[in-house]
Amino acid sequence: MTDSHAHLDACEEPAGALVERARAAGVTRIVTIGTGIDSCQAALAIADEHEGVFAVLGVDPHQAATPEAERLDELRELLAHPKAVAVGETGLDTVRRFATPAEQRRLFDAQLELADELSLPVVIHSREAADETAEALAPFGGTVILHCFSSPALLPVALERAYYVSFAGNVTYPKAPELRAAAKAVPRDLILVETDSPYLTPQPVRGRSNEPAHVVHTVAVLADVRGDALDDLETSTHANAAAAFNLQ
Repeated sequence: MTDSHAHLDACEEPAGALVERARAAGVTRIVTIGTGIDSCQAALAIADEHEGVFAVLGVDPHQAATPEAERLDELRELLAHPKAVAVGETGLDTVRRFATPAEQRRLFDAQLELADELSLPVVIHSREAADETAEALAPFGGTVILHCFSSPALLPVALERAYYVSFAGNVTYPKAPELRAAAKAVPRDLILVETDSPYLTPQPVRGRSNEPAHVVHTVAVLADVRGDALDDLETSTHANAAAAFNLQ
């Protein structure tokens, strides 16, 4: 299996311990995310140290009003690393407004341009900004991964444009029937599964810090909701991650 989105640099335990437990659970690939330049450097260091770990590098929308937003030349240099597989997470967030919509959109557009320039996929953070996210992504012709999908209003556009849709532990929560309905609608060749570690721990282990090994609980719920055999969905999401991120 692949955990298609984790923040290993933000976890309390050392990355080595988390990777080891993930492998014991059958999770052989982890995509770890950088959310600012220092975080991106940490993500690359972790990816360098551990086989099967890859890095997505970007500046998230929460930092659009900070000096991080002006460091995209440094980001471009980091993206030349052989284990850097996408730009992100980047996008729009109207829930946690650490920056204005205009500041977020400026940073989002700049990273979309960078991904286009480097022919890399983009990993998208979108919270209660479905229309704005769809509008911003419309000109982008590359691969799009909608991380921690939580916006059913964005699903029709995602399916029309063949975006990858990644589900995290929140799809397992009792009060998230709309996310489970969305998961049923995503074609098997476009669905991904993630932990967003150390956040959004799946329901069966809720109350603990999340980690990549816990992705097994989320994929089990997705298989049940979709009526897929568990082994088949594990295989499909693993293959989809390889295709989305061009993993060897």
